[in-house]
Amino acid sequence: MNPTILIAEDEPLMRERLLMLLAQAWPEAHVVLVAENGNDAWDGFLEHEPDVVFLDIRMPGLSGLEVAERIGKRAHVVFVTAYDQYAVDAFDAGAVDYLLKPVQAERLQRALARLRDKLGAQPADMANLLQSLRAALPAAPRDRLKWIKASVGKQIRLIDIDDVLFFQADTKYTRVVLAGSEALVRTPLKDLLSGLDPEQFWQIHRGTMVNVKAIEAAERIDAERMQVLVRGSTEKLPVSRTFTYLFRD
Repeated sequence: MNPTILIAEDEPLMRERLLMLLAQAWPEAHVVLVAENGNDAWDGFLEHEPDVVFLDIRMPGLSGLEVAERIGKRAHVVFVTAYDQYAVDAFDAGAVDYLLKPVQAERLQRALARLRDKLGAQPADMANLLQSLRAALPAAPRDRLKWIKASVGKQIRLIDIDDVLFFQADTKYTRVVLAGSEALVRTPLKDLLSGLDPEQFWQIHRGTMVNVKAIEAAERIDAERMQVLVRGSTEKLPVSRTFTYLFRD
């Protein structure tokens, strides 16, 4: 089976160069998505579940580190970075590879050789590396959502983010479900991700983010499926297989 690749890079010239070099060095690989920001990268990962992900560390929306944290050990990750001091020291101490910008063909070939050897094995645990990178790299400013403007009939309501039980993708809109009521926002769920505190809102499905404080229980439907019961709502929210690890003992 040919390996599948997702590329997340916000610089157009760098995207084109990486695509060109990959086509030359690994022609049997299939690029399933080229994302221009972290939100699209994470959404694309959930859709395609690629074998390998090339992640720019600094991108609009979710950063490469935030996307990598969500991916965990579900894919082999290669970081693409312009940082060549402390970050490189962190990479050299771990099992995850990196490419310095501008990407050089010879360096990419070495990274691909290591990837080919790893494809049949469990991807590396990135927890320690991500912690080291956060300590070494300058932090990007992050504004978390405190309020959200949503449509309720003919009204526009200003909703405290703490009052939201869960967000759910709904065609062109996102449902904002509260205790006893709900509203709609035009912002796609994937674009809300970077504004939500991951400690407060857990993604349990590609189309659902739930307030951790609103979770009453998680229950098994069968050996493979789970659902979440939410305080203040009669809805039972399905948990996709990707996120069942959140509820393991």
